[in-house]
Amino acid sequence: MREVAVIGIGMSKWGECWRSSLRNLFVEAAREALKDAGVSKIDSLVVGCMSGGLFNGQEHIGPLCADYLGMKGIPATRVESACASGGVAFRTGYLEVASGASNFVMVAGVEKMTDVSGDQATRALAAASDFEYEAYNGITFPGLYAMIARAHMERYGTTREQLALVSVKNHDNGLKNPRAQFHLKLDVNAVLRSVMVADPLHLLDCSPITDGAAALILCPVEEARRLGKPVIKIRGIGHATDCLALAQRAELTRFEAAARAAEKAYGMAGVGPKEIDFAEVHDCFSIAEICAVEALGFCEAGQGGKFTQEGHTALGGSKPINTSGGLKSKGHPVGASGVAQIVELVEQLRGTAGQRQLPKARRGLAQIMGGTCASSVVSILEKA
Repeated sequence: MREVAVIGIGMSKWGECWRSSLRNLFVEAAREALKDAGVSKIDSLVVGCMSGGLFNGQEHIGPLCADYLGMKGIPATRVESACASGGVAFRTGYLEVASGASNFVMVAGVEKMTDVSGDQATRALAAASDFEYEAYNGITFPGLYAMIARAHMERYGTTREQLALVSVKNHDNGLKNPRAQFHLKLDVNAVLRSVMVADPLHLLDCSPITDGAAALILCPVEEARRLGKPVIKIRGIGHATDCLALAQRAELTRFEAAARAAEKAYGMAGVGPKEIDFAEVHDCFSIAEICAVEALGFCEAGQGGKFTQEGHTALGGSKPINTSGGLKSKGHPVGASGVAQIVELVEQLRGTAGQRQLPKARRGLAQIMGGTCASSVVSILEKA
């Protein structure tokens, strides 16, 4: 297997993009990635998109994107794994380059979620749950994550204030990210005073509905060096799954798919949690970040709330988490989120993250997941 580097990154401005279509959002991010990489052609395209059919009435997204990028004829594939679609696209693109099947692969993620009403968007997202046993009986993702939060609070003593601190911290980071959907300063009281969505989760514990796209160019490390590009190497990738329905899990508060994916990624990279300098994790709800840092081994099970409260996950902490603002502040166009996490890792490792730049960023991790972590991808990148 060949060593693989990320040499180009691109991202559209995220938010409610009323004047942009799904294809235009993709092209905006893709062109930026090509320009950043300094290449004009690619051998293959992999696009992560969760629900183009439900949000936009558009399937067959691979050839659509290739065509509107001006590259019809290349192999172009759409992959889907709910909110982990972008992460699975990244792994697919990595394997294509590592295997020698292609030299230059574009990995992209895109979602246009505001073309439908809030009710329709909720129904589309519910397709990532066990629809027959969960969504059909009336529970949505805020309700599912509320059960996870309540179980965590009852078992480990996690508090609502600790949940709120996740949102406060991620919005602080998002203020420093010009591409973030929300530039909104929060405090704990603001989160706790916001509308209750599903007890104990308030509105400001929840990620938003977002339009957006992100794109990457992957190539062999030797090609990156030949082009004179900074070598941001993919050191490890893990992918795992779990029961789709939350009721079938042995433990509500443990993200088993994330833990297994992390174990694979750590093993491939030859490092452990202590060797990771910073991470982007899936914070669709505040409790998700708390469970994710536990699953990744950054703290003990049940200690994610305390870990956050003690400041470890802040920009100046021992393990900065979601320096981009995370899904909570940056936004969550579900098919694109996993790709955008890699964009943030690359910017930090290049030293180009602006006001949110970490002083000693050498190795970063991205963790993305689908549904209530029925699927998860963990990726480790390193500055060569």
